[in-house]
Amino acid sequence: MAERIGVIGAGYVGLVTGACLASLGHQVTLRDIDPAKVDMIRAGEPPIHEHGLKELMLECADRLHATLDLREMLEASEIVFIAVDTPPTPSGDADLSRVMSVVDELEQIGPEASAGHVLVMKSTVPVGTGERVRAELDKRGLSDVGYCSNPEFLKEGVAIADFLRPDRVVVGDFRPADGDMVAALYAPLGAPLLRTSVPTAEMIKYASNAFLATKISFINEIANVCEEVGADVTEVAEGMGLDARIGPRFLSAGVGFGGSCFPKDVSALKQLAGNSGYHFQLLTSVIEVNELQKRRVVGKLKRHLGELEGREIALMGLAFKPGTDDMREASSVVLAGRLLAEGARVRAYDPVALRAASSRLSAVALHDDPMACITGADAVVIVTEWPEVVGLDWAKVSQAMRGDVLVDGRNALDPVAVVAAGLAYEGIGRVVPS
Repeated sequence: MAERIGVIGAGYVGLVTGACLASLGHQVTLRDIDPAKVDMIRAGEPPIHEHGLKELMLECADRLHATLDLREMLEASEIVFIAVDTPPTPSGDADLSRVMSVVDELEQIGPEASAGHVLVMKSTVPVGTGERVRAELDKRGLSDVGYCSNPEFLKEGVAIADFLRPDRVVVGDFRPADGDMVAALYAPLGAPLLRTSVPTAEMIKYASNAFLATKISFINEIANVCEEVGADVTEVAEGMGLDARIGPRFLSAGVGFGGSCFPKDVSALKQLAGNSGYHFQLLTSVIEVNELQKRRVVGKLKRHLGELEGREIALMGLAFKPGTDDMREASSVVLAGRLLAEGARVRAYDPVALRAASSRLSAVALHDDPMACITGADAVVIVTEWPEVVGLDWAKVSQAMRGDVLVDGRNALDPVAVVAAGLAYEGIGRVVPS
């Protein structure tokens, strides 16, 4: 049965959630406070880069609407997903101001507008947030408003596929009837469904991301040891991944993880534990390893070039991963900052993230053509393994560069082919052919 659904926040999670639910036949109203974003959605243009999103929006345009008005969205919906940002504060806690502002607005509009609605938390929030929101709703005369936790497990670049073909769906509720309504939305997908309490659902999200981040930091530590002992981390990871208890995913060594989820969620879980009186020592190490991994690239460049003062360094890829224009916690930002601090001149290429990068990398020369970025460079660093980067003709790259150093920060290339092209190859924990 088609439902009337509202989504508060039309960013990466909210827009994908809304479009996918509309594709399942539901009437969806997106609400955002950014007029430019709302205008783009109304025109059928996604304000973010996500594979297949524009086509999906056009396909269900008659069931997907956008507004700036919360009251209008409430009138058009019964189930309301909250998909607002929860960025980290300086202390490492999650900033819940946008979440709580939703409660403030509901109170201002009045209980008659939201009575009978069910709020569904898609935003990643600390354990205990649902109980806090539930208490605030009751305190403000909004006890008729239901509340569920339904964490998202979307990977940018393949978010639509992740939503429509999920590994699992988690629904936490205070009242089973509210959870039933949310669970019914996902029934057509045929995915495993886990019904829990609200705090448990909140912890599942944090624990999942923290574990994946731990796998990444672990394999990066193994890569660093491989460099000391002459082993190849790609083969080590392959051998590990064949063990069904470990699995191959998230065992790719590189310059570290970034994005809007892993860094924020790992820090928030560590902070949550600390606020509860428990020192989460493992996550402290995960964070430290991730930060140091980005800086190891600078050391590799120095081994080849000496001091970096005046050197031209080309960063290939800026987004935190391929398939997205998301620059949040991108490794390129930290790396560019360290190189600039060393006195290097930095230029960079990315096929989709230049606009998003321009405000963060004002001292970096941005290029929309990969060969233009590479020409005259002393060294090239692969930061994001875009097909447009991995598929370059490395013999032509060698001829266009002033130097010959290539640091493969994602272990995305064949070292033998790169060396044959006349370049000095540096991977992350890889055996370099002589």
